[in-house]
Amino acid sequence: MKKCFKGFVQLAVALTFISSAYADKAAVTKAMAKSMPSMKVDSIKPAVVKGLFEVVAGTAIYYVSEDGNYLLQGRLIDIAAHKDLTEDKLNGARKLAIEKIGQANMIVFKPKIAKYTVTIFTDIDCGYCRKLHSEIDQYLAQGITIQYLFFPRAGKGSDSYNKAVSVWCAEDRNAALTAAKKDQKLPEKTCDNPVDKHMQLAAEFDLKGTPMIISEKGIAYPGYLPAKQLVEALENESKTQ
Repeated sequence: MKKCFKGFVQLAVALTFISSAYADKAAVTKAMAKSMPSMKVDSIKPAVVKGLFEVVAGTAIYYVSEDGNYLLQGRLIDIAAHKDLTEDKLNGARKLAIEKIGQANMIVFKPKIAKYTVTIFTDIDCGYCRKLHSEIDQYLAQGITIQYLFFPRAGKGSDSYNKAVSVWCAEDRNAALTAAKKDQKLPEKTCDNPVDKHMQLAAEFDLKGTPMIISEKGIAYPGYLPAKQLVEALENESKTQ
């Protein structure tokens, strides 16, 4: 949260130097690149509200006045449609971020017939994460592919973090994860691993707890969901999106 706030303050300060001469997309892009060279801005385009630009940087979304003097951070709601427009954009940003990680950097449990795919941020020592994994066969039976990313909440160097690394470095990662979830002791191992990348992504998503389930469309479902309830949510996505 501190990183997010610090980045917000830095961006707000930088944008105060963008005058009305930088109102168009190309000019705003140039000005931001000059004042915030370390920030990777993915897109700048007019927002649905007249007079505002939508600035997307990773999984963060900001709204900037067309004169470049003001920045808004928050939710943009379509009152008539009762729709959170910012959440829709965040869904897309989460989807792209997960795709960049790639399955090669995840621990994946695949059903015989795949209908849905979800990505789950998990902590080996989290009680509800363990409950979810103890029912892995129920999710697979529903045709749900489970892609795991690690988010040891205690932080880097913690026991949970070291367990995550040992699981990744095991000969059979799936079996090792299942054993770790059952509180079985694993041989301590180290190797090149994506755990830090997983944690960085969790920070970008501003995760507060685990498990956190992300659908293929980037929609977030915080907490544990039984297999049947998750399927209902995923089916509803396909009807409403």
